[in-house]
Amino acid sequence: MMLRYALRTVRARKAAFLGAFLALMCAAALITACGSLLDTGLRGTIRTERYAAAPVVVSADQYVHRTTVKHKKGKTKVKHKAKPIAERAWLPEQLRSTLARTPGVARVVPELTFLAQPSTPAGTGGRTAYGHAWDSAALTPYRLTAGRAPRAADDLVIDGDLAARARLRPGDHLTVQSTRAPRDYRITGIATPATPVRHQTSLFFSTAEARRLAAHPGQVTAFGVLPAQGADPERVREALTKALHGTTAQVGTGDARGPVEFLDAAAARTRLISMGGAMGGTSLLVAILVVVGTFALTVQQRHRELAVLRAIAATPGQIRKLLGREALIVGAAAGTAGALLGLLLGSWLHSRFVALGAVPDTLEHTVSVFPPLAALAATLLGAWAAARIASRRIVRIRPAEALAEARAERTRPAWGRIAAGLLLLAGGVVLVVVLASLRTEPASTPVTFLAVIVLSTSVALLGPLLVKAAALLLAGPLRLTGPGGRLAIANLRGNAARMASVVTPLALLVGMTCTVLFVQATLGNAARTQAREGITADWVVAAQGVGVPGEAAERLRARHDTVTEVVRTTVRVGLDKYVAQGVTPAGLTRTWDPGVTAGSLDRLGPGTVAVSELAADQQHLRPGSTLKLTLGDGTPATLTVAAVYTRGLGFGDLTFAHDLVAHHVDNPLASSVLVSTTRTQTELATTLRESPGLRILSPAAADALQADRQQANAEVNYLAMGLVLAFTAIAVVNTLAMSVAERVREFALLRLAGATRRQVLRMLRTEALSVLFLATSLGSGIALAVLTAFSVGMTGRAAPTVTPLLYVGVVGIAGVLALVAGSVPGRAALRVRAVTVATAKE
Repeated sequence: MMLRYALRTVRARKAAFLGAFLALMCAAALITACGSLLDTGLRGTIRTERYAAAPVVVSADQYVHRTTVKHKKGKTKVKHKAKPIAERAWLPEQLRSTLARTPGVARVVPELTFLAQPSTPAGTGGRTAYGHAWDSAALTPYRLTAGRAPRAADDLVIDGDLAARARLRPGDHLTVQSTRAPRDYRITGIATPATPVRHQTSLFFSTAEARRLAAHPGQVTAFGVLPAQGADPERVREALTKALHGTTAQVGTGDARGPVEFLDAAAARTRLISMGGAMGGTSLLVAILVVVGTFALTVQQRHRELAVLRAIAATPGQIRKLLGREALIVGAAAGTAGALLGLLLGSWLHSRFVALGAVPDTLEHTVSVFPPLAALAATLLGAWAAARIASRRIVRIRPAEALAEARAERTRPAWGRIAAGLLLLAGGVVLVVVLASLRTEPASTPVTFLAVIVLSTSVALLGPLLVKAAALLLAGPLRLTGPGGRLAIANLRGNAARMASVVTPLALLVGMTCTVLFVQATLGNAARTQAREGITADWVVAAQGVGVPGEAAERLRARHDTVTEVVRTTVRVGLDKYVAQGVTPAGLTRTWDPGVTAGSLDRLGPGTVAVSELAADQQHLRPGSTLKLTLGDGTPATLTVAAVYTRGLGFGDLTFAHDLVAHHVDNPLASSVLVSTTRTQTELATTLRESPGLRILSPAAADALQADRQQANAEVNYLAMGLVLAFTAIAVVNTLAMSVAERVREFALLRLAGATRRQVLRMLRTEALSVLFLATSLGSGIALAVLTAFSVGMTGRAAPTVTPLLYVGVVGIAGVLALVAGSVPGRAALRVRAVTVATAKE
C-alpha cells in the first residue's frame, strides 16, 4: 500500500524529485568510476608479449616480506605483510641447471632485460625500448625476416616495427644509449614476432654484449621454461616450485607472466588501488553530505504537504515509510542510470591516466559488475538514510506544530543540530591538529581531505546560525542597495535553513578546490626551495633522454672540474618506503649542501648513508647508528649513518654513495650531474660534444625544469580530484536551482504587492552574492586552516603556497555558478503571470 502511494507521489511530483535524482545519479557515477579503478588495480590483467612462447616463467621475488608473531592469552597470531620493491630483482644464473633437471622441462632460456634506447629521429612510437640477448628471442618467438643473428660485440638485430618506423635495414648503423656510453652498432638483421608485440621495442645483442650492458654478472632477469612435448604447464610449474623451494624464485604461468615482463604495470596496480580507494572514500563522503542536504531541502519544500498528512491522522511511522519508499524509488532509478554512466566515466578516467603516464597501457582496464552493484547499493542506502535524517523533525512534532511550521520557519534553535555541529567542528579541529604532526605525504593526504569534509559538515549543521550571523553583519550595507537589499536581508533572516542548504555545497566547493590546488603547490614549492638552497654547483648537466652516462662525467673530471653524479631510486627500511639518491662522494660539499645538522658528509662512502631528519626520527637514528634496509632491487644492505640533514623534502630521505645505488637500479645513468667549475657554459658544452642529448643548465634553469615536471605530475592529482569537484559544482547548481524554484508563489506575491520584476531579480542576485560571501569566507577559512596544518607537518613552516590569481579564479567560478543557478530559474518563474501563480493550488 505505502509503495503504491510512493509511486504515485513520485509520478505526480517529478520536478520536485529531479534535484534528488541528479544528486544521486552523479554520486552513483562517481562511485562506479572510482570502483572501476580500484577493481582494475585489484584484478586488472597484464598480458605477456615477450614470453608468449614460454608457458612457464621463473623470476625473482619483487616484494619485501615481513612476518610478525604475537603470543597473547595462550594463542599465537602470525601476520605476514609484503611490499613491492622499486627496481627489477635478479636471479642467479646458476639456477639454470636446477631448472633443467626438473621433470617435464625440455629447455631453459635465460633472459636479460635492460635499458636500450635507440637514437632515431622517428623515435619508438611511445614504446619503451629494451635490450636482450639474441638467445632469448625464442621466448616470443622473434624470427629473422632479413639478415643474420648478432655475433660480434657491435652487431644488432632490431624488431620490424622499429625498422619500418626509422627506415632501417641490414647494413645500416644505429646509435644505442644503454647502461653505458652511447655506442654505434651495425644492424645485422631484422626480426618479427610470431605474436603481436604492441607495448615495447626490442633490440637484440650478442650474448657477450648483452651481459656487458646488463651489468649484472652471473645474474639473469628471468628464465623462460619450455616444457617437454605433451607435458602439462601447470604440472611443470608445480615441479619447478618444489625444486626451487628455499630460494626466492617465483614460478608463473598464464597471466602471471605479464607482471614479470611489465614491472611498471605491476607497480601501477598498487598505485591504482591507493588512488581508487582515496578517490572513492572522498567521493562517498562528499556524496553523503550532498545527498543529505538535497533530501533535506526536498522534504523542507514538502513541509506543508507532510503536515497535512499528519493532521489527517497519518502516523509518524507511515510518514517515514512513505519518504523512505520514495527515496528508494528515486535512488533505484538514479543509481541504475549513474552506474551505467560511471562505467563510461571509469573507462575515460583510465585512458586519461594512461595518457598522463600515471598508469601504463599494459595494465588493462577491468569492467565488471561489482563497481556498478556497489554504487547502486550505496545509492539506495544513501537515499534511504538521507530521507530518514531529513524527516526526523516532521515526524517528531505534533500535527498542529507541523502545520504552523509549514508557513514559517521555526524560530527556536535546534539544539540537537547545534550540538552535532559543534561536535563535528571539534572533530575537524582535532584532525587539523593531527595533520600538523604528520610528516609523510601518504599519511597526510587522506587526513587533509577528511578534515575538509568534516569541517564542511559542521558548516552544514551550523548553517542556519551562520546565515543569521551573516544577515546581521550584512544588514547595514545591503539596506543601502534599496528594496532588493532589504528583501534579501528579510529572506536571509526568515529562511535561514533554506539559505544554509545553499551555503553548504558552495563552501565545500571553495574549500575542496582550494585544498586540491594548493596542497600540491605547497609541497612542490617547499621541495624546490630546499633544492635551490642545497645545490651549490655552478652548472647542472641534464639529459633529454634516459640519463647522463658516466663517461660524460669522466670527461668533465678530466678537466679538473668537481662533478657529482646523482642517481635516483626508492628503498625500503623494513616495509617503510623512502625516496633515496646516490651521489659521488668526492668533492660533494662543493656542489651540494643538504643542511647537515649532525655528523659529516666526509664520511659518506660504500658502507655509510646520510639520512634526513624525518628518517632519523622515524627510525631512531643518529651518526654512528646501524641501518638495515633493502635496496631498490631487493638486495639487503647494512650501513652506518654518517650524517643527518634537514633538506629531505628536496633531495630524498636517504643519500648513498653513487656506486652503491648505480649497481642496484634498472637505469644506472645519472638523472643529473652537478658541476663546480670556473669554466663557462660554452666550454662545458664543448667538452661534452661527443655525448648528444645533454643540456648544460644554470641552477635556476634546472629549477624551472623541475617545476615543469612537478606540474605534469600534479595534473594526475588534479584529474583524480577533479571529478569530485565537478560533482560538488553540479550539487551547487542543483541545490540553488531547487531553492529558487520552490519560491514561485513568493515571487508572485511580491509582484502583486507592487515589486517589479527587476526588483525581484535584484533581490535574488543580492541573496546569491550574500550566500557567496558567506560560503567563500567559510570555505576559504577551512582551506586555510587545513593547508596551514599540512604545511606545518610537511615543511615545518606555517606558510602554504597560495596563488592569488588562481584563488580569485576559484571564487569567480563559484560566483558565476551561484548567480547563474539563481537567476535562470528565477527568470523562468517570473515569466508566469503573478495572479495565475497566486491563485493556483499548492
